[in-house]
Amino acid sequence: MLNIGTTGTIYVAVDSQDGRKGIDGLAGVVRTVLGRDPASGDIFVFKNRRGDKLKILGFMGDGFALYLRRLEKGTFAFPTAVSKELAITTTQLAMILGGIELAQTRTRKRFQKSS
Repeated sequence: MLNIGTTGTIYVAVDSQDGRKGIDGLAGVVRTVLGRDPASGDIFVFKNRRGDKLKILGFMGDGFALYLRRLEKGTFAFPTAVSKELAITTTQLAMILGGIELAQTRTRKRFQKSS
């Protein structure tokens, strides 16, 4: 069970990444391609070219954590976006991990406190 206790934002990198990249390589992608700070407390989700593997990179206060998930059959349904990244909610991340295609879902209205 993955427990992401994040107060930051979850970003999905739209472009696929080399599956051999580790923490340092993915942190470099966050800095150079996405233009964000990998130690900001945000979570970054990456997929490989085939779409059957994903990696989640996050800074947990005292160091980085890297989560890898590989499917034995099928692919992850990643959302598409015009930009290099897409901000999603924890519910949407759970749906991606569970094999649900976000484009096929409908979000119902909910109250949101204005900031």
